[in-house]
Amino acid sequence: MPAAALKPKPLPTQSTAKRSVQLDLPYVPVAKRPLPPGRPRDWYVTHNRRLKAMRLAIALLDSGVYVPNQARNETIRSTAELIGVHAPSDTTCHMVRALMRYSR
Repeated sequence: MPAAALKPKPLPTQSTAKRSVQLDLPYVPVAKRPLPPGRPRDWYVTHNRRLKAMRLAIALLDSGVYVPNQARNETIRSTAELIGVHAPSDTTCHMVRALMRYSR
């Protein structure tokens, strides 16, 4: 048996929900382009929600949060504050976790 297998694994010192999210700052947002005119309002709301969820998912992945179970609403909202976007709704937080689930 290898010697590494005999050593006990260190226990995590902090809960995932309470650790701080570290980002490479300064975070530079992507340049915005105008949306196409003439669509129903729901299309714009959904489109902007998806963009926000994608930005948050990327920021979380960059900070070391790789599993959707680690991305609680509080973690997502604190990341939103760090990157300079408004606090996401519960629906957007759910969408962030869904994006992280399929990013593997």
